[in-house]
Amino acid sequence: MTAPSVTTPAPATNPATTTLAPLRWRALEASHARRADDYTADHRRRRSRHEAHPVQDFLFTYYPTKPAQLRRWHPGVGVTLLDAPERAGARWYTRGRVPGSAVVDVAAYLEQRRDTVVYVHDLLGATRSRPGQFGCFGLHEWAMVYRQDPAQVRHRSTPLRLGAEGTDEVVESHQLRCTHFDAYRFFTPEALGRNAEPLSRADQPAREQPGCLHAGMDVFKWATKLGPVVPGELLLDAFGLARDIRELDMRASPYDLTGWGYEPVPIETAAGKATYVAAQRAFAERSDALRVRLLEVTGTVLLGA
Repeated sequence: MTAPSVTTPAPATNPATTTLAPLRWRALEASHARRADDYTADHRRRRSRHEAHPVQDFLFTYYPTKPAQLRRWHPGVGVTLLDAPERAGARWYTRGRVPGSAVVDVAAYLEQRRDTVVYVHDLLGATRSRPGQFGCFGLHEWAMVYRQDPAQVRHRSTPLRLGAEGTDEVVESHQLRCTHFDAYRFFTPEALGRNAEPLSRADQPAREQPGCLHAGMDVFKWATKLGPVVPGELLLDAFGLARDIRELDMRASPYDLTGWGYEPVPIETAAGKATYVAAQRAFAERSDALRVRLLEVTGTVLLGA
């Protein structure tokens, strides 16, 4: 089963509908860099000391984004930067109509990235077309350690809050309802068959739904993959969402992270489930708003408007 395409591709042009004066765009660039530095300060400090973090490192390892990439500001598609000769020679940029100006080169970009843009556009549109599901309770993290050899546990330096047997009991007393392949693919072999449905990469566009925390975090992944056509503010908004979701994801996990300053969300209890679902719904709203903004970008690129 595949999701219906929601894309209406058209011949590409180089849209440029907004012009930014040098003082304006350089101020935006500097503000973006400061915000990115704030987001990555702890990570950069730990990296200099070769220290690991079980929650926050995920944003720089699973999503292999470097702080310098986050710091790089782009105005997005359809924006001309005046007095920006250094930009005109950068990858995916070209000279604008005004001498010394620069603009994202949509035509050249699409020559190499059209398939990515179409895939992201269709996936985000399909995800938004479905109702959110809020009955998984974050059990994907539990399924990743279900009946696993302690030496193979991903965060083996962090204890399991209920121990190995207690963790297994939680999995066995619930129906796994994961819809996100990139979480499902890390299930232990014993947990895979316990999911409500088997998942595959091929059917990912047909199953992504807006209640999924990992689908929400992946908005950041799609923003990074789209590169210079995405405005810097949108990229950092998506990173901020991914950071916040990751915290809930791990607080609801089987790991005891109190030593790292994270209070657990005990999804094995009725109260914990209620807390999780309330946060999950709020994140679904935030991620949907960002999907709308990314779809505006991909739609503009594909329509050349």
